[in-house]
Amino acid sequence: MEAPATKRVEIIPAKRRAMILEHLRVNGAASIQELADAIGGSQSTIRRDLEHLMEGGYLERTHGGALLVPPLQATFERESQINAHFQRAQKIAIGAEAALRISNRESVIFEASSTVMEVVRATALRDLSLTVVTNSLDIAQISSDVASWRVIMPGGTLRPGGWRSLWGEPGESFFSTVHADVCVTGAYAVTGNILTDAMLEIASMKRKMIQSSRRTIVVVDSSKFSAPSFCTFCELSAIDELITDDGISPEQLESLHAYGVKVTVVPVKAGA
Repeated sequence: MEAPATKRVEIIPAKRRAMILEHLRVNGAASIQELADAIGGSQSTIRRDLEHLMEGGYLERTHGGALLVPPLQATFERESQINAHFQRAQKIAIGAEAALRISNRESVIFEASSTVMEVVRATALRDLSLTVVTNSLDIAQISSDVASWRVIMPGGTLRPGGWRSLWGEPGESFFSTVHADVCVTGAYAVTGNILTDAMLEIASMKRKMIQSSRRTIVVVDSSKFSAPSFCTFCELSAIDELITDDGISPEQLESLHAYGVKVTVVPVKAGA
């Protein structure tokens, strides 16, 4: 009797496109067939994904494939859904490590970023009583399900484009009145001594969050060590620890140590 054909497991478009970007980040370039084999989609699906990513400025098409190019625009941002899946294993590992830095009865500011989201998920598994302040609707929703957490949102304008976060006033003024134990934030780019983001209002809010906290932990996957984005929100001297994954290069790690910042490098399981 002939065995039934194996059913292809469909991957949501955002995750599939993040997988394409990750494959190209590691390999530089790939053919459509190579991407289809690596990710498990059909060639026609991969071709449509590449067109979408090319139109978004993520990559350049080549004959029969694609080439990843660093975005030239300082204000370039990945789509929120793609960003949530990009470097996912690294973000989960970083989140688990960062969660260990949070102690019972602390007040914690969780900034709206996909890596910070993984810190929140890992922290929620611990038996802690916390006061949580966040400008992320998604983080607030997860946090509200933890009975021992008190959740505060600072207010502001809902950011368009599926980001589900609040920026601007009255949130910025709110943080001028707050004295939190710890701030956990991400960054769009870490370049030399500076941490940057693509939007002025995001950088401004992060700056306020850091200033209102006794200590600051920055969580960034290794792809974030790149050319600066549009606006600086702090220097390395303003933070207490940077947590990243083992994809960081020896040169990048040496540069961070030269600036005197505490760096924790988290291993990521192969194939995770």
